[in-house]
Amino acid sequence: MNTQTAPQKKGIAKKSKEIVELYDPRVWREKGIWWTAGLFLITYFVVVIILGIIWSRTPPSFDVREKAAELAGGDTSRLVVGTYTAAATIGIAETLLDKPGGYLTNDLTPPGVYLDNIPNWEFGVITELRDLTDSLRNDFSRAQSQSSEDRDLQIAQPQFNYDSDSWILPSTESEYRKGVDALKRYFTRLTDDRSQDGQFFARADNLMVYLQLVEKRLGNLSQRLTYAVGQYDLNVNLAGDPSALQSTPVPEEESRKTPWTKIDDMFFEARGYTWALMQTLEAMEIDFERVLKDKNALVSLQQIIRKLKDTQDPIWSPMILNGTGFGPMANHSLVMASYIARANAAVIDLRRLLERG
Repeated sequence: MNTQTAPQKKGIAKKSKEIVELYDPRVWREKGIWWTAGLFLITYFVVVIILGIIWSRTPPSFDVREKAAELAGGDTSRLVVGTYTAAATIGIAETLLDKPGGYLTNDLTPPGVYLDNIPNWEFGVITELRDLTDSLRNDFSRAQSQSSEDRDLQIAQPQFNYDSDSWILPSTESEYRKGVDALKRYFTRLTDDRSQDGQFFARADNLMVYLQLVEKRLGNLSQRLTYAVGQYDLNVNLAGDPSALQSTPVPEEESRKTPWTKIDDMFFEARGYTWALMQTLEAMEIDFERVLKDKNALVSLQQIIRKLKDTQDPIWSPMILNGTGFGPMANHSLVMASYIARANAAVIDLRRLLERG
């Protein structure tokens, strides 16, 4: 006679089912798939987060003397006027491409696609790289306006003006590396005393032309950084010239403020440009030493480099802060704008020294 109640029968059936599942390979296979998938996702997200942290660090500066010696195969006797500026240009480009994470602006996969600080830093570096290669092609490597262009700089300069966020057919990295290769060929011809076609002219007028462009870049960055807190500007576009005209009318007073989502973008763009400019001027300090000493302007260039180094100070805050006025919170954009404005004033003073006969 069966004396088991319905609940007891139900419990026994449930236990029997659990025993069967315990030894059923299909059940274990199904559970294993889910456990593996879960473990993979967790590992993936951890790796992405760690890589994102590592790749978000801006690279340190490099020694232009060491870079030039490396490119010369360790033979410093081959280093002549212009080799340090060429080496700095190559070093800037290689750092852009070979830093941790590589070139991130055109990334379509995590973590690069989620990072925005380094891509903005890269854009600042590219801006200076483009200016520098343009000056090398049109000014530093040419004796006069009627002289012919250097054949390798003629290739390098447009390569760095290629679309900065192209990821395929061809990718930005591949085009920039062609520019690096052309710069290395130019460097080799500079160091080859048997070749007469590789030239760099360290003259005051060439340096002045480059510094005029630097003034505009630094002035633009300083102004855009101050827009982080918002400001009202009077229209001074036509000031000083009573006969001046402009194409479209603008209000006499204009309010400008950077959206809060773009404040860190502007900050890192400025940090990237000043990093690259610092490397460039350190090289020019060597190549133009004789010209600068003749104008008693060497210390002025050294002062500019010192102010640019301030822009690369470590950031101790986990985010770019945007305090207002003299409030309790820091404003990183205004601090950066202050450093850049002081460097810009020093650039203007240097250019005026070079203009004197």
